[in-house]
Amino acid sequence: MYMFDNRITVEDRPLLEEYLNGYEYKTSGLSFSAQYMWREINQFSWDIVGEYMCISGISHLELEDGIILPFMFPPLTKTGEYQKDALRETIYKSKEHFEKAGQPFSLRLVPFHLMEIIKEAVPEMSWKDDRPNYDYIYLTQDLIELKGRDFHSKKNHLNYFKKTFDYEYVDLTSDMADEAMAFIDAFNKRKEVPASEMEMLKMEEEAMKDVFVNLEKVGYVAGAILIDGNIEAIAIGGKLGSKMITEHVEKANVNFRGAYQAINNEFCKRTASWAKYINREEDMGIPNLRKAKLSYRPVKLLEKYIGYFK
Repeated sequence: MYMFDNRITVEDRPLLEEYLNGYEYKTSGLSFSAQYMWREINQFSWDIVGEYMCISGISHLELEDGIILPFMFPPLTKTGEYQKDALRETIYKSKEHFEKAGQPFSLRLVPFHLMEIIKEAVPEMSWKDDRPNYDYIYLTQDLIELKGRDFHSKKNHLNYFKKTFDYEYVDLTSDMADEAMAFIDAFNKRKEVPASEMEMLKMEEEAMKDVFVNLEKVGYVAGAILIDGNIEAIAIGGKLGSKMITEHVEKANVNFRGAYQAINNEFCKRTASWAKYINREEDMGIPNLRKAKLSYRPVKLLEKYIGYFK
């Protein structure tokens, strides 16, 4: 359900990044790499409404009576500032646009610091917590060094991997797209998960076909672990603001003990070392994923909220 006329394209990257990089949003969904990766799955579209860019999409996590409804990200500024009256005008014009299309209006994936700004402009909006979409933020150096008791188990698995397997970490490029897709196909065939989670994996697999052939054009940062010349782990991320990288995808062949710890460590050390922080996105309310993300000791959970009119 595309609410606005414009789609997310490589050609529009310069304009979109003016707004996506115009403010330190810190939230994983507000980067061009994320918008491009999930543009079809979540039906992202955009328009300039007043002084701000508005991006709409759909969420497969929140259903209303089994129906997927559209939402809007918080309006984006390219100046680094928000002006109260102009922001209010943009939100109400967007609300009118949604309602003319017969759809309820809501703001989703709104980080806490931006919610406070919107509250000043539109105090009549109501808000609710969106825990499944909290972002997990880590110090890159923590994930490189794995120091202390909290990381003892991770370090053991990593050391086992390094001692046991003859591997190579390489930059993942579009020239390796076919090999990368073969890895994703094999990865999904090995998974035993509930049907709803497998559906998400299959949608992600479709998205990855396009991502792998456009890694450089979109500006992804990516790496892979090779064993005997075969891809056995990958990590794909993108720049988010001036001090952060978002890791969109991290997958490893669990038949190689320590492969997950290795791809995480190598990606941070070799590809993302310039960034102070790694944003490893949300857990989507999946218990095992939440447990795994918490086990890496995030320094912050970036709270997100849903805004709506009663």
